[in-house]
Amino acid sequence: MSDSLLIKGATVITLDAKSRIFEGDVFVQSTRIKSLGESPSAQDAEVIDARGQVLLPGFVQTHVHLCQTLFRGAADDLALIDWLKKRVWPMEAAHTPESIYASARLGIAEMIRGGTTCALTMETVNYTEQVFRAVEESGFRATVGKCMMDRGGEVPAGLREQTEASVTESMELLEHWHGAAGGRIRYCFAPRFALSCSRELLERVAGLARERGVLVHTHASENADEIHIVETETGRRNIEYLADVGLADKHVVLAHCVHLNDDEMEILRRTGTHVAHCPSSNLKLGSGIARVTEMVERGISVSLGADGAACNNRLDMLTEMRTAGLIQKALHGPEALPALRVLRMATIDGARALGLGGEIGSIEVGKRADLTLFDFDELRTTPCSDPVSTIVYAAEASNVRTVIIDGRVVMRDRKLTTMDQQDVIRDAREMSSRLNDALPAT
Repeated sequence: MSDSLLIKGATVITLDAKSRIFEGDVFVQSTRIKSLGESPSAQDAEVIDARGQVLLPGFVQTHVHLCQTLFRGAADDLALIDWLKKRVWPMEAAHTPESIYASARLGIAEMIRGGTTCALTMETVNYTEQVFRAVEESGFRATVGKCMMDRGGEVPAGLREQTEASVTESMELLEHWHGAAGGRIRYCFAPRFALSCSRELLERVAGLARERGVLVHTHASENADEIHIVETETGRRNIEYLADVGLADKHVVLAHCVHLNDDEMEILRRTGTHVAHCPSSNLKLGSGIARVTEMVERGISVSLGADGAACNNRLDMLTEMRTAGLIQKALHGPEALPALRVLRMATIDGARALGLGGEIGSIEVGKRADLTLFDFDELRTTPCSDPVSTIVYAAEASNVRTVIIDGRVVMRDRKLTTMDQQDVIRDAREMSSRLNDALPAT
């Protein structure tokens, strides 16, 4: 099999510093982009005829829970705290290694079919090695963290941790998986949120993350009740408290940040802390609408994620882009968050949030070949007067034709090549049924 790939005749949306768009070829050698524009001498390369198609960097989702994909439709119509206590925590506690693996494969398959090539994912307390296994086998790119929870009321016994045990298991996973698969797999620390973590645990995580040079991925300021409880317990608003314990920095990604005051936004700007905006999840849980337009204007790093299938119920970046743009326009006028800005949030801005801006997120010579081909030969994407607009406002996951990660074709002509789609669906259904049978009666 050839280790080179020639994508011929595409409309290439680079998302580079100048957001260049050109018609031409992209040549991939091994895992990286070798040349752009005119076709090189590549007699042994696999050729993809992309005439009439649009090539862009793979989407980078900066907040996902692969362990929750089996919970799709099982925790609807609840606010965050009740959603966690009544449904999500009991389901996470009922997970087995087999169900975690099936859940992760289902989520990865869905994301690949929608053009996502990389994700930052927070798992549950147990069996995180099964998520790494699914990522490794599928060819997906991910930064994965074991959820850390050492305090909190109404937490099921299966999710309760001792501080030292949580840190020890996290470090073991880091040692084994960080940098695996040629750097395609990375580890992050993932304390769930301030309400489920002791100050000691958060401070330990802050120190270890700096020492080991890895990301921290946590939730913050998602729900008004959450913020009230944090303020009652600590005397500080959520972002202020996280800054106090050392978790406001360039290597920290905070999911949601729906309810921020101006002082908290200034903390994020000053420290370079990244925000993962999850508009569909925020709407579905009734959490509110994040001040994304103001964050972007202040220079705060904002990227996009679907969150989990338990609170979205899809893992589709195209949905998140369209939703993110439309709700900000409703608040701030039609010029807010134009299509190109949103597309950059879904690609290069997400890559930078994960510390991968030099490797993925744009189509440039020397970068990793994480690429997605769109076919607009559909009613809803015709005519295509502006390919950026068409992607953000009109396209759906079914428009994604081919997906490449690290130079490897993981979906060709809508068919997954590293996973058997029917096996993924069959296993997910079986494990979901077993999981439901194991849940305590309510």
